[in-house]
Amino acid sequence: MKSLAEARDILFNRFNGVEAKGVEMLPVPEAVRRILAEPVTARTSSPGFHSAAMDGIAVRAANTFGAHENAPKIFIANQDAFYVNTGHVLPSGTDAVIMIENIQELEDGKIRIEAPAFPWQNVRKIGEDIVATELLFPRNHQITPFCIGALLSGGIFSVPVRKKPLIAVIPTGSELVDWRFTDKKELEPGQVFESNSYVLMAMAEALGARSKRYETRTDDIEIIKAAAAEAAGGEADMVLILGGSSAGSRDYAKHVISELGEILLHGVTMMPGKPIVLGVIEGKPVFGIPGYPVSAILAFEQFVGALICRMLGQPETERQQLQVELSRKVASKLGVEEFLRVKLGEVGGRVVATPLSRGAGTITSLTRADGIIRIPNHIEGLKEQVPVTAELLKPLSHIRKTIVSVGSHDNTLDVLADELRARFGDLTLSSSHVGSMGGIMAVKKGGCHIAGTHLLDTTDGSYNVSYIKKHLSAVPVRLIHLVLRDQGLMVPAGNPKSVCGIADLCRKDIRFINRQAGSGTRILLDFKLNQLQISPDRVCGYDNEEFTHMSVAAGILSGAADVGLGIMAAANALGLDFIPVVTEQYDLIIPAAYFDSVPIQRLLETISADSFKQRVAALGGYNTENTGREIKL
Repeated sequence: MKSLAEARDILFNRFNGVEAKGVEMLPVPEAVRRILAEPVTARTSSPGFHSAAMDGIAVRAANTFGAHENAPKIFIANQDAFYVNTGHVLPSGTDAVIMIENIQELEDGKIRIEAPAFPWQNVRKIGEDIVATELLFPRNHQITPFCIGALLSGGIFSVPVRKKPLIAVIPTGSELVDWRFTDKKELEPGQVFESNSYVLMAMAEALGARSKRYETRTDDIEIIKAAAAEAAGGEADMVLILGGSSAGSRDYAKHVISELGEILLHGVTMMPGKPIVLGVIEGKPVFGIPGYPVSAILAFEQFVGALICRMLGQPETERQQLQVELSRKVASKLGVEEFLRVKLGEVGGRVVATPLSRGAGTITSLTRADGIIRIPNHIEGLKEQVPVTAELLKPLSHIRKTIVSVGSHDNTLDVLADELRARFGDLTLSSSHVGSMGGIMAVKKGGCHIAGTHLLDTTDGSYNVSYIKKHLSAVPVRLIHLVLRDQGLMVPAGNPKSVCGIADLCRKDIRFINRQAGSGTRILLDFKLNQLQISPDRVCGYDNEEFTHMSVAAGILSGAADVGLGIMAAANALGLDFIPVVTEQYDLIIPAAYFDSVPIQRLLETISADSFKQRVAALGGYNTENTGREIKL
């Protein structure tokens, strides 16, 4: 195991000075984003003649000296003054242009001026922009759309560019299914769609490389070795073996590379991405890329992408950095540099970062992320509300137009986010699911714009108000009703265990899947168990927690559990049966400081729209009769 910095040094030292092989000539308009293989100098000057920069008359400046209102000068058109338009060649013997607005046209072609011109006034001189033989662009310059104008103006019509390095990509794994050749709607247990190759190929091509995908190889060392040998021995400049980089019994990347060439290192103290293998076959860099999607992407960025940039003579892409504050503390392993994916939003003049799933297999932790916080390998974690640096994955303008929602999960928030983007294209709703009490604490700490909550007061059956009065007495807030929703027990289709109600959760043949402590669903469950005098330790799976209703539903669908408490919409979405327990109230807490802001008012407008209510009703298990109404506190 090497640190990330050590591993990069090993790679770059071994391939020091490596360059993309070959040069090709391309017409200038087709060379955008390509890298110059040689310096380019201008063949012609631009402009190639003295030209008028304004509409007016061209004159010899010395002839105008002394002109003023009380002593105007008179010129004769086509004798000592010549009408020109912008871009015209300056007539011989002239060296200045007087703007058309500053002359008076008299009879018989006479022209009156009342102010002198100075030499080269309103004139573009030869070579003002480009002088023949001057360097336009150096070697390794990346051609931009703007460069096309300079090249063509300088008489350059084709340019020598580096050939794109070819990256060979070999997916491996007997569990992988090719989406192109299957009509399966649902995969067999243990099967997954192969996607990493397409992600990494797109990343390589975005950096200026080409890619060649080999068909997926099963977990057979000889089959994988044959593909690697073919790729390294062919025209590829680099080889990626996807999957099989760990130390399992069917992880063959290391063995393939060592048998065909040389291992530089196996394992880097970064997370995700730790199992990467770096090696050499036929003098070419070969990478064993981890199979988990996030691990694959981060390993690619730190090693493969960095090497592609060096091959093309380009600097590595540097993301914009921003000081942010974590919404909650985050623990991390000593000795491992962690890439923490976060949601970002500007709240009260500071940018708040909410951690997303840290699993290496959770690709949505990158698609939903606004930034990455790198936790150094010498610390055990980060504290909440203490400034740290985040690398931005999205523009700062996007982050500043994000409504930060922290609290209980509900499927209507996904509908709301989509409706908000449809109505106001630059406004985004970012939801972090930490439970109802987590949302209230986020409001108390100033960490969000809105918080979803459905907390039952077991003394009187009301929702949310008593909790707000208890925990947010010092924070002025407004409470907006979103929906009434049916909460109940989700079970597999057909209810194979014949679950009837909460009382069945203590049966020995029932495996339960719970929501996290502090969530409204967990509070409801505890209340119902207490009513029935059932101790939580009698419920098998009580400590098995998930953070969203959809995660609970997915756990039941997968067979990991027999029953879970959640909303009807989640059950309907995954084709589960639903046993109603209670109709509960789900509301939005909005700090008064943000209530009248444009983003929140647009959010409230969207909530009250018929299109939103109709989509929510279609989910099943919701009542929107009072959606959008304010609840008095």
